Formats: sequence, C-alpha cells, structure tokens
Amino acid sequence: MDIAIVGAGIAGLVLALRLHEAGVPCRVYEAVPEIKPLGVGINILPHASEVLSGLGLEEALTAEAVLTGESVFFNRFGQLIYREPSGRAAGYRYPQYSIHRGRLHAVLLAAVRDRLGPGAVALDHRCTGVTQDEDGAYLTFRTTTGDAPLPRVRADGVVACDGVHSVIRRQFHPEEGEPRYSGVNMWRGTAIGRPFLSGASMVRVGWLDLGKLVVYPIRDDVDGAGNQLVNWVAEIETPHHLTRDWNRRGDLNDFIGAYEDWHFDWLDVPALLRSSDAVLEYPMVDQEPLDRWTFDRVTLLGDAAHPMVPRGSNGAGQAILDARALSTTLADASDVTAAFRAYEDRRRPATTEVVLTNRRTPPDVIIREVRDRTGDRPFDRIEDVISQEELASISRRYKDVAGMSARSLMTGD
Repeated sequence: MDIAIVGAGIAGLVLALRLHEAGVPCRVYEAVPEIKPLGVGINILPHASEVLSGLGLEEALTAEAVLTGESVFFNRFGQLIYREPSGRAAGYRYPQYSIHRGRLHAVLLAAVRDRLGPGAVALDHRCTGVTQDEDGAYLTFRTTTGDAPLPRVRADGVVACDGVHSVIRRQFHPEEGEPRYSGVNMWRGTAIGRPFLSGASMVRVGWLDLGKLVVYPIRDDVDGAGNQLVNWVAEIETPHHLTRDWNRRGDLNDFIGAYEDWHFDWLDVPALLRSSDAVLEYPMVDQEPLDRWTFDRVTLLGDAAHPMVPRGSNGAGQAILDARALSTTLADASDVTAAFRAYEDRRRPATTEVVLTNRRTPPDVIIREVRDRTGDRPFDRIEDVISQEELASISRRYKDVAGMSARSLMTGD
C-alpha cells in the first residue's frame, strides 16, 4: 500500500520517517511554498523522544537542544514550591529536549529528504479535499502561490496531519463548533540571557489570574560568551482573544505590566521579556474531542485529530505517539481501513484523556494549589502549606495520563 500524508509539520514528518522504516511507501504534501524555521521553543518529553531516538535522530537533536534536567515551580513572589528531575536525570532512558521548533523541524525535514528522497515532500500543495472509493483515496490540491489547480493524487490511504486548521477534519466533521477558549491568552518569545538555576531548568512561576510564566533554555552558548537562547511563555486570564495563528505577532505592552515586579535572584523577568526580538500571541484553545477520526481510507493524526491546550508539553509529543501507533498498525497490514481503525482504537481514548486533563489539572496545577492554600501570599515554609509527597503525587497523576510513567521508559528494573 502507499500512503499520502497531508501536512509537513512535526506530525507528518515523523510519520513519514516511521512509515519509511516500516517499508510502507509514502509522500508528504505541504501547503507552504517554502519551509522556514518558524516558531519558538518546544519540549519533547521522554515518551516522544524515545520515538525520535528509535529513528536515529538523537545525536542530531542533542546538538540542537538543551537536555532538560529539572522541572521547577515557584509562586509569583519567587519562592520555591517544588522541583523534580526531568529526562535522563529522572531515570528515563531517553532525554527531554528543550529545542527551538524551527530547529526540530529542520532535523526532521533533512532526515525525510535524505532517507525518502528529495521529492518526498511536495511543497505548494494546498489540500482542498479528499474523495474515495473501493480502489483508493483521491486528494485534490491547488497551489498556495497562485491558487492554480494541481493534478489529483491517488493513494491507498490518506493521513491528515494538517494541524488545527485541518481541511480534512472540517470535511468529515462539518458540524463541529468553534474552538473552545480557556479564558487564557498566551504570549511567547525568545531572548538571549545568562544561564539560570541549573542551566537546564524548565521553570513555571505564578498563576493565570495575575500572570503565569514558563521559561526554559533551548540552546546553549549562542554567542560564544556562554549565554543561552531562552524561551518564555506568558499566560494571563483575558476575556478577549483572536483566532488561532501560531505566527501572529503580539504586543509586549499588552502583558508586561503583570511581570514588572518579578525581579528574582535567579532571573530578572521584565528585563528578559523586553530583550526579546519578537513576541507571538496565541489563545489557549482546544476542541471538543471527536467521536471518530477514521473514515475508511482517511484518518486524522496530531493536531488535526486532537487540538489541545498547549500545556504539559503534549501537543507535539502526542502527535509523535500517534505516528508511532499508526506506523505500527500499517507495517504488517494488508487492509488500510482495518489498520486505520486499529490505530484510532488505540490512540483516540488516550488523547481524549490528555485533552480533558489539560483543562482540569495540568502539571502546573501545583502552583494553583499553593496559591489557594496561602491566599496568594508568601509562605514561611512550603512544608507548612503542602507536603512534598502531595506535590509529587500531583505530578505523577499527570504523567500517568500523558503516558510518561510507563516502566518501559525508565532505566533499571
């Protein structure tokens, strides 16, 4: 069988590499006429980096990333609430990568072109729809540059990896409502700064009502003077939001006021934010989980299947796990429709639980719990507010849902 993959993002490229490894012919179709290194930082947790390591990409990714060594939580007064090791420091066999999304994408794209051939990714192919019959599925395309029709493409199966604005998802779920806004807006950016804490720390500070910050380094020694490229995410409860666009420019003045007095001994937050080259803005939205991904010879994967609030480093991670599951079912299949159904049966319940948990109890709910118990005031001793055992239990529960606590991912017995 041969598979057509719609979308050359992280999901589509990982799927292409996995299918190639399994001996399943495929080709990727991407709407943009030129692939550029867009975005800011992203985290790949060990359950997903296992898949990338299995594809022989660990060395290339390690050269481009910071291997995260710990996850740390503070209140908005800069007081330490909880810290725990991450990645290999936590005993996982595979690292946690903090990396610029553009660099991760470049590593994946280079691998696809090297292994599948330079024509494996067809650019300037904007998908307009899919039809199917008993002999195959048929994709229609137009150019993005000139809106000209392109030849129809036939494949035994089609996988929609075309993201949160998926044309194919919309075709099969035309009744679906608008994205669900969480009430939180997000601004993101990168800046160059001195290493803070361990130099490989992923830090969450504050809470959403008055301002929350996620900050972590994504590249070491970017200037030859020992400085790091630091990724930051500011999240604040905001009644209004714009539509989803990962590359929309934001305005620092819309949120900097919430962080003006965040001068910690390990980081001057307002100085970091002001030194950023650019600011991006994105609403924290998701979609209600679907009751169906697969329609005979067509199925959905990644953000096209399960758009989720970007918390817990699970957007790209769950897409990578989708790609592993689908490639595994296709590897020995003689019937593409049966393989697609088996993939959905395995992945749809798991990702539904992640979507819902990200709404209710994301990993940074640790900070909210402390804020509620202290009345949003400084504490003398964190142990008088909440035990380390309870904090660890909150963290473990999220890992269970995300698929991060499996014994197979850990070293030792």
